[in-house]
Amino acid sequence: MRIDVFSTKEYDRAFLEAENASAGHDTRFLAPRLNAETAALADGADAVCVFVNDTVDRSVIERLAAGGVRLIALRCAGFNNVDLDAAAEMGIAVCRVPAYSPHAVAEHTVAIILTLNRKIHRSWMRVREGNFELDGLLGFNLHTKTVGIVGTGQIGSVLAGLLLGFGCRVLAHDPVPDAALAARGVIFCSALEELLGASDVVSLQCPLTPETHHMIDARAVAATKPGALLIHTSRGAIIDTRAVIKGLKDGQIGGLGIDVYEEEGDLFFEDLSNHIIPDDVFARLLTFPNVLVTGHQAFFTVEALTEIARTTIANVTAFQRDGAPVHPVPAPAAPATASGQATQTG
Repeated sequence: MRIDVFSTKEYDRAFLEAENASAGHDTRFLAPRLNAETAALADGADAVCVFVNDTVDRSVIERLAAGGVRLIALRCAGFNNVDLDAAAEMGIAVCRVPAYSPHAVAEHTVAIILTLNRKIHRSWMRVREGNFELDGLLGFNLHTKTVGIVGTGQIGSVLAGLLLGFGCRVLAHDPVPDAALAARGVIFCSALEELLGASDVVSLQCPLTPETHHMIDARAVAATKPGALLIHTSRGAIIDTRAVIKGLKDGQIGGLGIDVYEEEGDLFFEDLSNHIIPDDVFARLLTFPNVLVTGHQAFFTVEALTEIARTTIANVTAFQRDGAPVHPVPAPAAPATASGQATQTG
């Protein structure tokens, strides 16, 4: 099968080519993102391979179908950027990588917590300038602190285990409480507000659904324990960025660590160092000394990229052989889960 890979970076090409060596698909690697203007590049392809910031709406899907595309292969877990109804109408199958390395995202989440709390990023900058003063770098022990995890799918479950290892009291909120986690000491809260009000650190690990869109809004910020750290490594639009900025200004939120942003499509995965960032909301975030931003890199490990490539090629191979991928995206009519099963930050 011919696969056109959009939003290609060098690391995408390296891992996909290595995995495809035995499968033998005809792969074309394209740097542009998939959108209405670039969809014609896929004319003649059997499948397109897309990532989180590619646009796969109705207009794009109609153009892909006209060009002969029969499969949309997501090399990520989330699929909120795909119009599943349009794909079904056009007879295009959609598949994804449901899990590649929950450890990668969970470990990056812990790294953000530690860096933000102990102000390692600020210390690094000071030391480079010969400033070894400690004022302004005071943190707190993570040991014995209460950490709340919203979403206990694969990533949230791994994160809970890591935090238990630090000696934290771990709270969780999920529509389907995990009995195995509860047996390890994780306390499930039926109400989100209960978790927010009791946690020194809150980590969001839930997928983006209509129910979780702007879950962290002005009301949720007001319910948060004053001075708590808010960590976000799932899907950008789960938080209302403007509401969180107000929380930072008021001191209600003690610090914000994010690997995702609701308008990241125009920013992340690109080198904009020689450009003015046009997003005023994002630029405002960068002015806070207690905000740490990484550019959607939580998934970015050798193990995760290897599994992404393996699963992506396996999906295409199964579709070619059997007419169905190994990991199809659930049908549009299926209810979306609110656990972290579909969460990824990649």
